[in-house]
Amino acid sequence: MQAVDFNRLKEGEVDLGTSIMAVAYDEGVIMGADSRTTMGSYIANRVTDKLTHISDRIYCCRSGSAADTQAVADMITYYLEMYSVEENHLVPVATAAALFQQVVYANKDKLSAGIIVAGWDDKKGGSVYNVPLGGGTFQQPWAIGGSGSTYIYGFCDSTWRPGWGREQTIEFVKNALSLAMHRDGSSGGTIRMVDITKKGVERHFIPGNELPELSAKLV
Repeated sequence: MQAVDFNRLKEGEVDLGTSIMAVAYDEGVIMGADSRTTMGSYIANRVTDKLTHISDRIYCCRSGSAADTQAVADMITYYLEMYSVEENHLVPVATAAALFQQVVYANKDKLSAGIIVAGWDDKKGGSVYNVPLGGGTFQQPWAIGGSGSTYIYGFCDSTWRPGWGREQTIEFVKNALSLAMHRDGSSGGTIRMVDITKKGVERHFIPGNELPELSAKLV
């Protein structure tokens, strides 16, 4: 891979305080994210789209430095475009995750980048990979990241069940992200979700005034 000087990206860096997650289900994966981008205590953008298209049937969610993660995502997108042309078939999700891991690990002292890679391929179906700060690749049935994730580990651990279908998974992602956005000052705005299956990619949008409130369901 061509070397990239990530040090030059640090000038004017925007921190991606965020809540991101991906969950595999019986037919594919659901990915979701809030839409708030912060610069310290300043909200730079309240409607950011943090679901980044990488390849056909593969998306990623980014946390850390917006400059770092966007540069890495652009690089991987380029390499996967070349791969799909040469191999003439869908890129395996594991291949995309391995490329992210390689770049993040090789630049672990320069990057602030945590990535969740998820999608569908004909080998594994729907799959989710977590590439945390510093590098590493971990396939998981679900993954969460960003500043808001610290508030919802208990909720996700106690709520998620294997074998869920599409509607149950969408509801789970919606509730988890809404909870994180209510608790984390660096997360907020709207919820964007993407449903990736063999049939294709479907986007979902939940405006800020329609976010579910879990406390209301307990009354």
